[in-house]
Amino acid sequence: MSEHVDVEAVPVDPPIWKRDFPYEAESEEEVTRREFARYLLLGAGTMAAANVGLAAWTQLRSINTGEPMEIIALDEVSVGGTYLFRYPTDADPAVLLRVDDAQVVAFSQKCTHLGCVVYFEPDHDRWHCPCHEGNFEPVTGEVISGPPTRPLGKIEVEVRDDGRIWALGKVSEHYE
Repeated sequence: MSEHVDVEAVPVDPPIWKRDFPYEAESEEEVTRREFARYLLLGAGTMAAANVGLAAWTQLRSINTGEPMEIIALDEVSVGGTYLFRYPTDADPAVLLRVDDAQVVAFSQKCTHLGCVVYFEPDHDRWHCPCHEGNFEPVTGEVISGPPTRPLGKIEVEVRDDGRIWALGKVSEHYE
């Protein structure tokens, strides 16, 4: 004789995850998968728009807009040497290169690709961005290789009669 088992009468154990996490919230059933996907898409869209806005701001911003400022004495930077300073504000890293006895150039130290810090490599005669292997010409700041599409932000500088190097900023706009 076979014994008939009533399915309704057999107790069913809850799933393991429910035993391990027996917590319930009042509103846990209120968010549907469709609503969750909508919030996820909205959040991703917001982050994408913010990144595009930030990229546009860094690409369009001019670095040569500060007030004239004394940087350093020419004889304190060796030929082929660099000097770090901040220009046009304290939040903007900049770097000066002494090319020869009389010529100096200065650039924003931020790569025009994603804003990583560039540094001068004298052995390769270039400005180098280690983040994505971007390289720039040392005197003009023009792109040599890598993902950057724009040259480094140039800061107009001059060596004055007293041997001091100055960033010209807004003054140089009159000469262009």
